[in-house]
This record gives sequence, structure tokens and C-alpha cells, in this order.
Amino acid sequence: MSRPGLLTPLDPAAYRDLVRQALAEDVGAGDVTTRHVIDPRQQARAVILAKSPCVLAGLDVALEAFRQLDPSVRVEILHGDGTFCEPGTEVARVSGLAGPLLTAERTALNFIQRLSGTATLTRRFVEAAAGRIVVLDTRKTTPLLRALEKYAVRAGGGTNHRTRLDDGVLIKDNHVRLAGGVVEAVARMRNATTGMPIEVEAQSLSQVDDALAVGADIVLLDNLSTPEIVDAVARCRGRAKTEISGGVTLARMAELAATGADYVSIGALTHSAPSADLSFEIEPA
Repeated sequence: MSRPGLLTPLDPAAYRDLVRQALAEDVGAGDVTTRHVIDPRQQARAVILAKSPCVLAGLDVALEAFRQLDPSVRVEILHGDGTFCEPGTEVARVSGLAGPLLTAERTALNFIQRLSGTATLTRRFVEAAAGRIVVLDTRKTTPLLRALEKYAVRAGGGTNHRTRLDDGVLIKDNHVRLAGGVVEAVARMRNATTGMPIEVEAQSLSQVDDALAVGADIVLLDNLSTPEIVDAVARCRGRAKTEISGGVTLARMAELAATGADYVSIGALTHSAPSADLSFEIEPA
């Protein structure tokens, strides 16, 4: 699990082709309106403006859309990713040829609005956790946008769980069912000698005991009631880390943080975050 801290910018390689594909999807054979209405020599200046309270994420991705259509575009970043912005905050200023700015507008906003939405929701969960439990994301991401969405979680102060299936062991209910039980599943994993910590999903207190009996490093408490979580945490104390998953809402964060569990994983950070509201205001230069 990567830890939150100083936000490292996204490698452009993670989004350059995605932006190119998104522009191709939106522009098609060409922006017929801009082509016929705007003089190709027209210069313009514009501002990306926050219209709802939000935590920024994806600004470099948005600006890449403008740069791909006009490599000479000029950019002034006023507030970077991870910053909380009130409505009316100027996030960035861009200037250059009016045509490319207009054509790239929707693609740029789609990226920054979606990613800022994830960052904003993550920040709300992190604040509700009040430092008592670590907020994790999941692999419930939009296909091909995982690197961007997990970056947005980091921008919001959350912590990334597994990025891919090859960077962590998590024995889930289906693994347990097919292997014939928790004990057998963990035994097979240990025989593989990967050296990775072994996390086991437990859907009951008896499965928690099974996971502990075979030396699981982390026990995932899946959809257990709060009293069951408290009991499970007590059983695991000093023997394994604990992660809460399933049915996690902002309204429950205070009680879940008080259980003493180490982590809480929340799929909604990436699959259900509402987009932030940002706009692109442009005028002649």
C-alpha cells in the first residue's frame, strides 16, 4: 500500500495517449463549429474556474489536451492538485490560439472534473477518519483510467491499495470457496513463497479465526457489523492488521474509525464520486 504524503506529479506517459484518444473521440473529423466561426489566427486567453467546493486533481491532464492541439499554448497554474478551492477560485490561466482552446475545452474539463470529484470525495472521507484509520481505495476503477483515478485519491489525501493483481496478495471469498477454505487457500499461497504479505477476506468471525490460525498478515473484514468488527479487531490485535470493507459511508466513518481497525477500503472513491464543477471562461486576447 502506498502512503499519502507529498503529492508526486503524474508521469505524462500515464495520460498522454489517453488524452490523445479522448480528443479523437470528441473531435472526430474536425470541430466544424469552431472551424467556420473562429478566425484561425484569433488569439484568446481563458481561465479554468472552480464553481463548486473541490479538491483539485488532474490539472496537468487537462492542460495536456490544450497542448496537444496547440503546442505553443501558454499556461499559468495558480492552484495545483491537492489544493482545496472554493467556488470562484481561478485554478489556471491559458492563452494561445482560440480555435484549439475551444476544441480542447470539453476534453480538458472532462478529465479535471472527474478526477477532482474523486479527490474531493476522498478528502471528505479522510477528514471524517480524523487520523484514526487509514482510508484506502480499491481496484473498482474506470477501465484504463486506474492510474489517474488512484492519483486523484492520493490528491485527496487517501492511500492506494493494490494497483494491479501482481503487486499484492488478497485471498477473497471466491478464492476461499474454490480452494476449499481459508486454511487451504493460505497454505497454497505460503507454498508459493512470494514474500508478499498475505491478506485474507473474512466474512464471519469464524473465518477471522481461521485466517489468524494460519498466520494471515492482514484480515479484511468484509461487510461485518460494527460490533463484529470490534470483536474481530480485538482477536487480531498483535497478530494481524485489520481492514474494514463493505457498506462504508461517510455517516459511518466516525464509528468505524473508533473500532481500532487499521484500514478502511472504499470503492465509492473511484466508482461513485460525483464530478466537481469547473468551467472554462474564454475571451479575445
